[in-house]
Amino acid sequence: MSVQDVIERIAASYSVSSQKALAEALDVPANNISSWIQRDSVSYKAVVKCALDTGADLHWLVTGEFANAKLTDKPVPKGKALYDEILSTGGRPVLRRILDAYGFEMQKELGDLLDISSGTISTWVRREFFPGDVVVTCALDTGVSLGWLATGKGEMYPAAAAGAAQNDAALSIPKFRHESGELKEAGVWSLDRSLAPSSTDGLNFIEGLNAGWLVDTRAQKIGNGRWFISIDDTLDVFDVVRLPGGKVRLSNSAVDFECAVAEIVPYGVVVFTLEKHV
Repeated sequence: MSVQDVIERIAASYSVSSQKALAEALDVPANNISSWIQRDSVSYKAVVKCALDTGADLHWLVTGEFANAKLTDKPVPKGKALYDEILSTGGRPVLRRILDAYGFEMQKELGDLLDISSGTISTWVRREFFPGDVVVTCALDTGVSLGWLATGKGEMYPAAAAGAAQNDAALSIPKFRHESGELKEAGVWSLDRSLAPSSTDGLNFIEGLNAGWLVDTRAQKIGNGRWFISIDDTLDVFDVVRLPGGKVRLSNSAVDFECAVAEIVPYGVVVFTLEKHV
C-alpha cells in the first residue's frame, strides 16, 4: 500500500487538491497529512471517515483496485451547480481517478499512452486544471463512468456496463506445451478474469497431454500444493508435501519419492488444473 496514493484517493473522493483542504475535510490538524507521508503510515480513522463522508468504497480507498469497488449513489447536481463542481475537482483529484481507471501507477504511463508531456500533466496539478478532453477519452477507453471521473461521485462503472467491463473481458497470458520435460511456446491463452488471481503478473498456461495448468511463476518458495518443478533440468508437475529437515515429498501419477528442497528448482505454483476426460 502506497500511503501517498491512499491520501490522493481520499483527496480525490473529497474533490480537494491541497493538504490544507484535505485536513479540513478530515477534521484533523493541517500537519497530520504531511506527517502521514513522512511516517509512511496513514490513519485508518481518516480512511473510514472518508468512506462514510463521501460514499467511496473502502477497498478502493486502500488498494486502488476496482474489484467490487463502487461509490454509493448520491444525488448529482445539475446545470450550473454541476458545472461548478466539475471545475472545482481539477488537478490532482481528477488525475488520481484517471490513473486508477487505467490502472497506472505513474503519470508517465498516462503521458506515454496519450502522447502528453509530463510537463503538461504536472501543469494540471499545479494549476488545478480540469482536463476535459482526457476525462472523456479515459471514459470511452476504460468504460469507467464519466460522472465518476468528472466529480468523484456515483458508481465507478455504470451499472449496465459493470459486468462487461470487469468480468467479460478476457485476459491473454502466455501459453506453453509441456513436452518431454520441456516447455515450448504455443502462443497465448485466454482466461476469464473472474478465474484469475488478484494479481495476474507471471501467469502462464501450460498444456499437457491430458491436462492443462494455470501456473503462477512468481511463487518460488516451495510449500504444500501442486507445483511445476525442475529436477536435473527436466520439468514436471508434482503434488508437494513439505517434510521436516528441509525435505519434500513429490508425487504424481508416475512417481512418489522424497528429496531435499535444495535438489529441486520451482518453476511456479499451480493455481488450477484442467483435466481432459475423453
